[in-house]
Amino acid sequence: MEQVIPPESPNRGEGNGPENPKTGSNGWATELWDWIKTIAIAFVIMVLLNMYVFNLSMVKGESMQPTLVASERLFINKVVYHFSKPARGDVVVLKDPSQGPDKKEFLVKRIVGVPGDTIEVKNQKLYVNGEAQVESYTDVPIEDPGFQPITLEEGRYFVMGDNRHLGKSKDSRMFGSVKESDIVGRAEFIFWPISEIKKL
Repeated sequence: MEQVIPPESPNRGEGNGPENPKTGSNGWATELWDWIKTIAIAFVIMVLLNMYVFNLSMVKGESMQPTLVASERLFINKVVYHFSKPARGDVVVLKDPSQGPDKKEFLVKRIVGVPGDTIEVKNQKLYVNGEAQVESYTDVPIEDPGFQPITLEEGRYFVMGDNRHLGKSKDSRMFGSVKESDIVGRAEFIFWPISEIKKL
């Protein structure tokens, strides 16, 4: 007589179904390896973006007050100058061209002169090509000594800090014009603290 196995019997389908590939001693190791690969790829992408596309930078010092204050965080666009030239008014991050014990790796300054411009400071004002500049981003007239006209060569830029109080900014008035190749990128906006978020 034919034997009938009821549906609830533990013998039903025994040995006929495929095993779950995630079960067993190798399941957790496979999943861990997938996570490690994902994290490693994400890390490499972030490193490449940080090297070639953008950077997040923290303001140190007071040379850019009142526009920027210490501990604010900036978004730095590192590709913009591959498609256009630095312009007057741009707030940029550049390699510190100065020498001496106070040399830093990078500086944040504002471009006030581009190749071909003649720059001069007299009567506590900045002159570009003979015209006094209206600098709404400063809060005092220039307190440092003036200097005679300087004409910028091709590929050279004149940078100054927005802080025009006496001795508060180390810039092109001290170390001269800077090479275009020393300009790392343009500061696009403040992203931290949230209360100070703004475009530069």
